[in-house]
Amino acid sequence: MSEAKVVQRETIKVTGMSCASCSAAVEKNVSKVAGVKEANVNFATEKLNVVFDDSTATLEDIKAAVKDAGYGVDDEIELREINIPIGGMTCASCAAAVEREIKKLEGIEEVNVNFATEKALVKYNSHDTRISEIKNAIIKAGYEPLEIEAGERVDVDKERKNKEIETLWKKFIVASIFSIPLLYIAMGHMLGLPLLEFLEPSVHPLNFALVQLILTIPVMLAGYKFYTVGFKSLFRGHPNMDSLIAIGTLAAILYGIYAVFRISIGDTSYAMSLYFESAGVIIALILLGKYLEAVSKGKTSEAIKKLMDLQAKTATVIHDGEEMTIPIEEVEVGDIILVKPGEKIPVDGTIVEGHTAVDESMLTGESIPVEKKVGDKVIGAGLNKNGTIKFKATKVGKDTALAQIIKLVEEAQGSKAPIAKMADIISGYFVPVVIGIAILSGLAWYLAGTGAVFSLTIFISVLVIACPCALGLATPTAIMVGTGKGAENGVLIKGGTPLETTHKIETIVFDKTGTITEGRPKVTDLVTVNDYSKEELLALAGSAEKGSEHPLGEAIVKGAQEAGVEFKKLDNFIAIPGHGIEVEIDDKFILLGNKKLMDDKGIKVTLQEDSDRLANEGKTPMFIAINGELAGIIAVADTVKASSAAAVKTLHQMGIKVAMITGDNQRTANAIAKEVGIDIVRAEVLPEDKAAEVKKLQDSSKKVAMVGDGINDAPALAQADVGIAIGSGTDVAMESADIVLMKDDIMDVVTAIQLSKATIRNIKQNLFWAFAYNTAGIPIAAGLLHLFGGPLLNPMIAAAAMSMSSVSVLTNALRLKNFKPQNKVDTVKDNKNMENNNFKEEKSMKKIIRIEGMSCGHCSGRVQKELEAMAEVKAADVSADENRAIVELSSDVDDAKLTAAVEEAGYQVVGIE
Repeated sequence: MSEAKVVQRETIKVTGMSCASCSAAVEKNVSKVAGVKEANVNFATEKLNVVFDDSTATLEDIKAAVKDAGYGVDDEIELREINIPIGGMTCASCAAAVEREIKKLEGIEEVNVNFATEKALVKYNSHDTRISEIKNAIIKAGYEPLEIEAGERVDVDKERKNKEIETLWKKFIVASIFSIPLLYIAMGHMLGLPLLEFLEPSVHPLNFALVQLILTIPVMLAGYKFYTVGFKSLFRGHPNMDSLIAIGTLAAILYGIYAVFRISIGDTSYAMSLYFESAGVIIALILLGKYLEAVSKGKTSEAIKKLMDLQAKTATVIHDGEEMTIPIEEVEVGDIILVKPGEKIPVDGTIVEGHTAVDESMLTGESIPVEKKVGDKVIGAGLNKNGTIKFKATKVGKDTALAQIIKLVEEAQGSKAPIAKMADIISGYFVPVVIGIAILSGLAWYLAGTGAVFSLTIFISVLVIACPCALGLATPTAIMVGTGKGAENGVLIKGGTPLETTHKIETIVFDKTGTITEGRPKVTDLVTVNDYSKEELLALAGSAEKGSEHPLGEAIVKGAQEAGVEFKKLDNFIAIPGHGIEVEIDDKFILLGNKKLMDDKGIKVTLQEDSDRLANEGKTPMFIAINGELAGIIAVADTVKASSAAAVKTLHQMGIKVAMITGDNQRTANAIAKEVGIDIVRAEVLPEDKAAEVKKLQDSSKKVAMVGDGINDAPALAQADVGIAIGSGTDVAMESADIVLMKDDIMDVVTAIQLSKATIRNIKQNLFWAFAYNTAGIPIAAGLLHLFGGPLLNPMIAAAAMSMSSVSVLTNALRLKNFKPQNKVDTVKDNKNMENNNFKEEKSMKKIIRIEGMSCGHCSGRVQKELEAMAEVKAADVSADENRAIVELSSDVDDAKLTAAVEEAGYQVVGIE
């Protein structure tokens, strides 16, 4: 027997190529190797893609051919990514300076320094560049790369930021203690306030000047970093905000020292223009602004801290039959871990013993605890509610779902949106331009004959009013809060670009199975004849299909179980492939299958009209015959999710077209589309053609999003302007997506769009304020109003305005923390299929209970447990965010009984509708 041929695909990194001729030479040489079917070299990426028969050629043969052509093969080139915290940055110009210095290194693929997070995200070739070289580049730029331990990054980062806030507060207090009396001495006599006799400027002008100089020195020491960082940046050719403050205040102080000298030699006129108080108060106000900015910036990254705090610190591992408590960092794949009620799941794994309910709301946003049994997966950070379980660790450390979510959110928060490009360009030139404006303005007024004091006032005011920080913070802070808020609501957005693009979406394409529908067939309809009841028909069909592995059979069995019917003993079973089954139960001969089976067995079909109607609704009708006579039809379908119609309706209200792509037949697709309200239907589309269908929609629409959950959706997700993957889907789909929905609920697509619109609106507000502030503030500081008879801007007021501009931008960004997704339950349309599935013909009722005191998923879980323990309650949907429970009742129940159940859980009912 000949050995089977296996065609293999490989990608090889080729080094030494310098032009397209080189790539052609490699292709020619590799193609000569016996067994090579295809060889393509991409000169731009320096990669060889080769297809070969591995029974004839080996990877080593191909590499040898590349070398024989005169080029090298790099097996180990690896792009690595590192996030380095940086100390000492004070504005967007600092971040730009660090970026420029790191980019000078060889092997740097991408560098993104985020002023808001004070971190540099660097992608680099580990062969060309070492981490130490990147750190040296940061030092060379004039800043400090900070060390951080991988296992303690939460606490270290938090501690560092808290220390920075504490230091700034202390410096502000010191500056205030000396600048307040300084201001009083300098300005008090003008306001008629009393001064000690030896400080009276008219009597003792030298004392008056020297005391101000002495009081200014501690204030300068409190703000010494403005001078060390500011002048270092200036001398390196990339001045920043600190440079503006340093030049402005030092100019005032040097002028004051010159004035003291003039007073000491008898020229007392200088006593009225010392400017020490301006320097002191400017430094104090800017320290206050920096303190408020640091506090606000800390709040923007709270989402990451919350995610990191979810992780358990220890795990109970069973080793050789004994329980051992170890740090979570020491847990290894394959360890058996014990988790008791009330404890957190430490890592991801699969249950091997026990059953429980796990609250995963902190990760998925789903408030209802999820039932778990042997074989089910558990996610690290979930809270074990009521049962002791043992599970086998499958993912630990950076591979856990929580770690991946944290990494994704961190990367998103560190990314830049296209809307920020203009601000970045302006920030790079901003400070040098401001220095130029300050010099020209001061010089112009001096030449106009206003005198040195007036010109100095103009010079200092222009320098200290300019605020590059507001420009630098406008976009990243909003992105940080927006992506963090998304993570809180189970919507993971992979960066600034998809966040921005999403708000422009005009058409959304949904995959059908598992996205719009549940992805699991259910019994939807029962039609009976010849006096058979629905329960009897379902009991017989369920008994006949029990043990079936066919999806339709499994759906019938599950429907029978949910209806609570009693299964009967199966005496005989014959499977008829492609048609159905023939069984014997309680001396009754039963046929269950399609119309072809009925025709072949001579059964008269009297329900053809019902069968056609069900088929037109996208359902699969199965006929059941008992003892040679038709007894009824059981319809099975992949039912529409409860939230699908509401999501589509909301998207329409937002002016967005909705399309559906499916491999199903046209009739089923049309039925689903009609039920949900979809505009465009593409049916019978092969998996490999889905991306092409998305491309067609892109040709007729500006921006298209694709929502899917399967491997076959990955190319379409990648083709779309924004790919959105359902969290219950495959890893491949999630890798291809720009946005991942942690819950299996397409109302979160609406949430993603609403959040995108809110974030971009916030960014535009921030940018408008930053540009408007600088556009208006700098001319006023330059004396524009004074030119037309208005007031002259005092440098101290300019400093206060500059400090508040950054704080106002941050405060506006923090408003995004109030974002709330649209109420999902109140907008969800009752699903007709749910009514059809009510086999016992019970009347379904709903009540809304308004509840006070719930604050988290645990609270809602407790209320749900008490409500669902009631016999009359079929289901309860409890939301702590909306302070309500929606209960579905099988029969009427007294409000007092519902109130008692809620109060038993520990909460108060304020109303029942």
